[in-house]
Amino acid sequence: MDIPRRISGIRSQTPALRNHRFATAILSILRFAFCVLIFFVAGCQKADEGASLAVQIEELTLERSQLQEQISQSERENEQLKEQLQTLSGLPEGVRLENMYSLEKVRLGRLSGFFDKDKDGKREKLIVYVTPVDKEGDGVKATGSVNVQLWNLNKPEDQALLAEWDVAPGELKKVWFKTILAVNYRLTFDISDKVESFDDPLTAKITFTDYLTGKVFKDQRVIKPR
Repeated sequence: MDIPRRISGIRSQTPALRNHRFATAILSILRFAFCVLIFFVAGCQKADEGASLAVQIEELTLERSQLQEQISQSERENEQLKEQLQTLSGLPEGVRLENMYSLEKVRLGRLSGFFDKDKDGKREKLIVYVTPVDKEGDGVKATGSVNVQLWNLNKPEDQALLAEWDVAPGELKKVWFKTILAVNYRLTFDISDKVESFDDPLTAKITFTDYLTGKVFKDQRVIKPR
């Protein structure tokens, strides 16, 4: 047997074996590092998903609370309507809502006009007096809405309407005005940018919708320059 030759062969293989083992160790380290990186990224993603889920839960909880409050408000309003219905159904036979007060007309007061509120020589306010009148001729504080229009009927049709306002019931009840001689709604509007000249007579028109009976009343009055 050629023992020296075999020993020489083994020695010549030793560096290659060492290089293989080194490469294997490096590969194992890289694999381990890659696994650690994957685990870290997955953990971050789960943390982000957890935070996002918490935000969504908080938003849904808030929306649920708001919906519950709306439902509670609707239930309270429904109970009030039921009580009103029971009260009305208990009225004597022959007594109807329209008989509680019955509007005959709505009048636009003769004192309606243009006024200089700040005494600067320019009439920048329109004040209209609206009086709902019952069958007995008395002014009553009827609940409803009012549409007010200001016209210059001397202008072409497409330019005749100078201004228009809508007054809701909630605002209307705040301007109920009582004097010794009359009761009415006193409505004030700014016309500083609506009317360029007071040389022509202007016409105020009102439309009153009675919320008790659903009836609609109209009136108008020419307001001459002063």
